Formats: sequence, C-alpha cells, structure tokens
Amino acid sequence: MNIRNIAIIAHVDHGKTTLVDKILHHTNVFRDNQETGELIMDSNDLERERGITIFSKNASVQYKGVKINVIDTPGHADFGGEVERVLKMADGVILLVDAFEGPMPQTRFVLQKALALNLKPIVVINKVDKANCRPDEVHDSVFELFFNLDATEEQLNFPTYYGSGKNGWFNDSLTQSEDITPLIDGILKYVPEPKIAEGTLQLQITSLDYSTFLGRIAVGRIARGSIKENQPVSLMKADGTIKKTRVRELYVFEALGKKKVTEVLAGDICAVVGIEDFGIGDTIADFDEPEALPIIPVDEPTMNMLFSINNSPFFAKDGKFVTSRHLRDRLMKETEKNLALRVLDTDSADSFMVYGRGILHLGVLIETMRREGYELTVGQPQVILKEVDGKKCEPYETLVVDVPQEFASKVIDLVTRRKGEMLIMETKGDMQHLEFEIPSRGLIGLRTQMLTGTAGEAVMAHRFNDYKPWKGPIPGRNNGVLIAKENGTTTGYSIDKLQDRGFFFVDPGEEVYKGMIIGENNKPGDLVVNPNEGKKLTNMRASGTDGATSIAPKTLMTLEECMEYIQHDECIEVTPNNIRMRKTILDEEERKRQQKVMKADSVG
Repeated sequence: MNIRNIAIIAHVDHGKTTLVDKILHHTNVFRDNQETGELIMDSNDLERERGITIFSKNASVQYKGVKINVIDTPGHADFGGEVERVLKMADGVILLVDAFEGPMPQTRFVLQKALALNLKPIVVINKVDKANCRPDEVHDSVFELFFNLDATEEQLNFPTYYGSGKNGWFNDSLTQSEDITPLIDGILKYVPEPKIAEGTLQLQITSLDYSTFLGRIAVGRIARGSIKENQPVSLMKADGTIKKTRVRELYVFEALGKKKVTEVLAGDICAVVGIEDFGIGDTIADFDEPEALPIIPVDEPTMNMLFSINNSPFFAKDGKFVTSRHLRDRLMKETEKNLALRVLDTDSADSFMVYGRGILHLGVLIETMRREGYELTVGQPQVILKEVDGKKCEPYETLVVDVPQEFASKVIDLVTRRKGEMLIMETKGDMQHLEFEIPSRGLIGLRTQMLTGTAGEAVMAHRFNDYKPWKGPIPGRNNGVLIAKENGTTTGYSIDKLQDRGFFFVDPGEEVYKGMIIGENNKPGDLVVNPNEGKKLTNMRASGTDGATSIAPKTLMTLEECMEYIQHDECIEVTPNNIRMRKTILDEEERKRQQKVMKADSVG
C-alpha cells in the first residue's frame, strides 16, 4: 500500500493543530453531521485551556488511495524532546511559518533537526489574511534560514504554499483556492515514499502510549522487515542488553484512533502491545539475528525544582494523594513517558529533585498532578550548572522579542539588567524585532515584568542555546512580600487598613496561616502583618457608622507566575483547589535565626 509519513513542525502558535484539523475534515475522517469542534488533536484538558500542543500525536488519513500518517508536534521549546523523537518516524516535514512573524527560534531548532535527518521539507506560509502580513519577505527569510543551516541543493529547492488555515485554503500562489486540495496533492507529489532497507525486522520505539487495560504501548515506525501478532522478538535496550519477548497485539493508526491488525509492513507507523520494560530509543528486532538502530539522543534538562510533600497547616484538606510514597510513584511513572524529565531522591525521604526543560515543562507536570488529586510543595526553579574546561558554566538561551517601537527601549533595559546581550535589532512593519543572548536564570520572572512594561504588547520566545561561563548574580524581585502573622480568616476591615502597605493575593474571608505570603510589599524587605483583625464594636461605634470599606480585588497568579515570583527561601503549596505561596520556614523567629546563621557563615 502507498504510504506517506509527514510531521508538521512550527514555532508555537503558528497554526499546526488548525492545519491538522483541516486535513482531517478535508479527507472525510468525520461524518457530515458529526460535531468535532476545533483543535481536535489537542485532546488533553491542559492543551485546550492553554491553546498549546504539549504531546505529539499521530493521526492517519486516506487520500486518493494513499495512506498519509500525520504527526502533530509541540511548538514550545520546553517540549523539544517530543519533536526530536517523532521526526524519526517521518519522511517529510511541513514547515509552517506565520506570514507576519516569519521564522522564530523554535522554527530554526526543529528545522535543523529535520534537515539533519534528510527529510523533504514543504514550506507553508500561513495566516496570509492577517493585517501587516508580508508573505514574500517571509519566504526570503525562510530561504535564508535554510541556507544558514547548510541545507543541500535539493532541500533548498523546497515547494512553497500560501494560505490561511483558519479560513481553510492553501495554494501554491497567493491567489485564494477553494480549499486545501493543492497542499494535500503537494504532500503526495513531494514527500517520498518510505525508504525500506532489505533485511530482518527493525522498529525503533520513538514514542509511547499508555492504556489502563493494555499497559505501556510502544509506538514507532518499522524501518525494515515486518511485524506480526504473537511474533517472538528481541528488545535491544540502550545499555546493550537484549531481552527476548513476544508481541501480543498490533495496532495501526486510522483517522484519530487505532485499528487492530495481524501484520504491519515496513514503512508504516504502528503501536505494539505486550513488550515489557522498554525505553524510548530501544529497538524491536528479529528474534534470532537482532540488529539495533542508532540511539535517539535527547537534549539534557536545563532546570531543576525540589518537589516535597505538603507540610503546611492545611495539609490533606483537599487532596487525595498526600504522602511521599504517592508523590514518588507518580513522578517515577511520569519519567516513563516524559523523556526530558529526570527524578532523583534527596537526603530527605519526603523530597525529590525533579529536572526538566524549563518552567512550562515543569509547570505542566505540576498542574497535571494537582488535577489528579495530588498535594505537594515545590521550591524555586534553579538552573543546572556544569563545569566545562574547569570553568563554572550555565545554560544560555536565545531570546526573541517582537514589540511596538515605543516599548523597544524598555525591553532592552529589562533584558540587559538580567545580563542579556543584544544580537539583532530590526524593524518588521510597525514592530521592532529584537534578539538577545541571555542566561536561562535571567528568563525566570522576566515574562511578567516584560508584559507589565510593554502594556501586554510584547511577544516573547526563547530557545536553549549552549552552556557558557557563569555571568554573576542577577537581581531578583525588587519588592518584599506581606506575610500573615497567625492562622485565621482574613477580614475586610484589616485588609482595608493594610492596603497602603502593598497589594494582596487574598480576599476578605479567606483562610490563611502563619508564614503564608498574602501580598506584595510596596518596598524592599518582607513585612509580617495581621490580616485577621476584626473590628471592635462598642456602643459608641455601631457597625454602620464607618464609611463602607473599598478594597481592591486580589491579584490572581497562575502556577507559572508563582514559580517565577518566589525567591530561594519561599515555596508554593499546590493542592487540587488552591495555589498558595509561603515561606519555607513558617515561624518568624525561626526565620530570623536562620538568617543570622547564614550571615555568620557567609562572613566566616
């Protein structure tokens, strides 16, 4: 059977998942009267809420007698581990580029991986119906990017399609076509059929699925040979060991689901059930004469966080899983399918060090766990340091900011204060395009400041670059915090009297505890306040004589914003219903003692 394997790659928010929707609709995957909604492939609740793709997914469609396996990939740099693996399953890529923004850092990263694997590229310039779009300039900058990445003569001769995924048309010129037929015809024309080598079975596991009934499911593309149901096979692991096992069931992808089959031939992507203890990159090979495929390298994590059990006074108030055993089992289970994640035990039985690709990568894990009913405490994110040639080195990232011209100086000031260096400054339409090289530490907390300083107009993107020498201390949060003095319920009377001290993260009537962070101080330095004080009512002062209090609503912060906000002596309490910031040491006297000890140590 004719097969084409194609991955869709792009920077975050350039329209990959919308394009997959249009391909699924155009090839009649759904009944005419079927309600499908939008962003069909983003099936996870978190993906739908955030409007981003987190996990790569497979679908397949039939078109003109050809089976097209479509792989939707994440566009965010924190999930680069997903992209690196799944490109191994493809023979061609659709590189999607926004007609206004042009190539972005993640575009460069995924394209570099695709060209290195010698995949056939098709460039699609999306959103040509947007105001200020510049498709011709973007086409030139894409060509320049290919050239800079040492693309071959054949790769430089890429076909280009223009269109609007939202409006459902793509054409090989800027004239509007009726639908996306020209693009799907282009996939059949330009993407080669899978190259199949002669020899016995070889299937590299590039992804995994999980089912409560079937357990862990290995997903990959058959490089050569064929695989059958109940066939005895060898599992060749990354450490060189070979394990004899048997295939229990086989599935191929059909539309958005899987179809059970008895045999799959080389070139197709399939899911294998029944293999135990496999890892990503392992090879399923012939039983008698096994040969392994090269291991898939995955970029190392750049950030770590301490995950601990919840030890606040509100422990186990709204979580189902609260013990260290629950926490450890859940984190270990996550490492089975989340390649870029590492979990290490610490000196304490209640704490684990978790390593990931960035704040969003770790944030998505924490958010998923709290929705499953876990309670935990997480510390401040820290970058991972390495020693290179005897020097202390830290991770650096390429940061790209597009911002209206009047805010450009503000952005440059914010980034240079955090040890960033400007590499490129150019004008794109009404926007200023700025590129910096900045230590990863400098990015923690930068997004909030950037959006405040540019009235929400800045568009930020960053991508891990390399390890370079340590840049010295970077200033953290400017202001201190307001800390609750004792356990109790906040009152409107008390918060009203404290409003001139700063702004609050709690409303009247909320339960707080000693050591909990309830607001931000207007000045540097922390301030312990009592938000629970009630109004003294006497005969002289009846309840209605004072003017009604006017309290500003509390400032709501997302999990990622809290992770960027906290300092080294603070942590976040995460439960299914609440996200609270607190001091690691809740008792004020104990905190002061600790500070004295630390000062004495630093002087000594």
